[in-house]
Amino acid sequence: MIALGQEKCPKVSNSHFSDCADFAKKSLVFWVEFRFYDSVGFLNDLIECVGRTCAGLADKRRGMNSQFSMRDIGLAGFSPFFMQCPSFLSHQRQICEGIGHGRSNCQTLLGMERIPSDNHIRTMLDDVEPSSLYQLFDDALAAVETAGALPSLTSLDGYTLIALDGTQYFCSNKLSCRNCSTRKHASGQIDYFHTVVAASVVKPGKNWVLPLRPEFIEPQQGYDKQDCESRAARRWLALNGLRYSKLNPVYLGDDIYSKQPVCEEILAVGAHFLFVCKPDSHKTMNEYLIGVEVPSLSRKVKRGKKFFTYTWRWMLGLPIRDGKDALEVNWLEITIHDSNRKITYRNSFITDLPVDADNVEHLAAAGRARWKIENETFNTLKTKGYNLEHNFGHGKNNLSAVLATLNLIAFAIHLAAQLADKTWKAAIEVAGSRVRFFNNLRALTAYLLFPSWDSLLKTLAFQVAPPLPS
Repeated sequence: MIALGQEKCPKVSNSHFSDCADFAKKSLVFWVEFRFYDSVGFLNDLIECVGRTCAGLADKRRGMNSQFSMRDIGLAGFSPFFMQCPSFLSHQRQICEGIGHGRSNCQTLLGMERIPSDNHIRTMLDDVEPSSLYQLFDDALAAVETAGALPSLTSLDGYTLIALDGTQYFCSNKLSCRNCSTRKHASGQIDYFHTVVAASVVKPGKNWVLPLRPEFIEPQQGYDKQDCESRAARRWLALNGLRYSKLNPVYLGDDIYSKQPVCEEILAVGAHFLFVCKPDSHKTMNEYLIGVEVPSLSRKVKRGKKFFTYTWRWMLGLPIRDGKDALEVNWLEITIHDSNRKITYRNSFITDLPVDADNVEHLAAAGRARWKIENETFNTLKTKGYNLEHNFGHGKNNLSAVLATLNLIAFAIHLAAQLADKTWKAAIEVAGSRVRFFNNLRALTAYLLFPSWDSLLKTLAFQVAPPLPS
């Protein structure tokens, strides 16, 4: 894919095994050393949700030209992202023709009946609305809740931190579609690009995030101006604010979000905000802080062999902007000095939550967790196997956004499994890292046919021997 089968599968670098035969031998040894987990069908249920959703996608075909179902087409588009293997489909075609006797992991693991061609996948997905896939983000969240892992997402004594941020995932000066945004350079060159506002549940001190429904920045009916991140964020809140209200959310974001329209939209859906607030972009607020003694709290913190001084300051009831209708917000700041009194970090935030000496430290830590949507979400999606910025197929209508959505869904299900599926977690622990886990996954599914996810994950966890080719 995605040149969907035209790229070679990434090389496997694996300290556990050099080939499948060696892996099978080692798994027999390790099998007795690991506790056997009972499968609860966590992953099977989520993959079935993907299949059902894809089966309901809009089908533009008419007449008898329906050799492949929309379920198979959607799952075929989803599978390389989920398996972290660009040539997953081509490998499965080989298994069908060889050791699989007409069957492949596409069928046994993903529930596909047939494997469409790469061009057919792209052609059929180009007219699909990305929003028709959004329910799958809710399914992943519901699966975490059903597994009893939802409390692990909470912060600040019962709140859930949801970070919002925009990122570009496609840019070209040649390819374009009706949903592209544009920017013109001084040289006259025009860039065509796609951007999305993503939302992720984050938590201070944790290296994971759980993606939620996105909102794409694209031309909107009734607007002459080009769409922007702020407008897309407000659309996201209008569409999803009530949907996620049960999480008791506190929304995090950078300075672009700390403006009155976004804050009012959040308050309107009964949620809270904690946004970065730069002095230069909030001059009215900054005037209230100049020359005023405000409450503060300081503490020395040891990090490694060095000591740092953390200082928190706060003030309540400041106007977010000039004017009689200005929203009043609470302000807090964190400053970190090293032992030489040099400032190593400083940032300020605004919130509607109460701020005092008892919670200012925790609020500042929550505000800083906003960076996790860039580090643990965008950085992972762009550099850790998902290749979000790669042109998997652009199309004329919605293909670029649909493939980006399937990529995000794969990421969401992976993180849900990491939070709630004990067999998945056991396999990652044995591999030693997420990268090695997917290297192992690619190596095995390229050559062996597995009857179920239970069989595959327990093989990766060295709990059972891999199936032998017949």
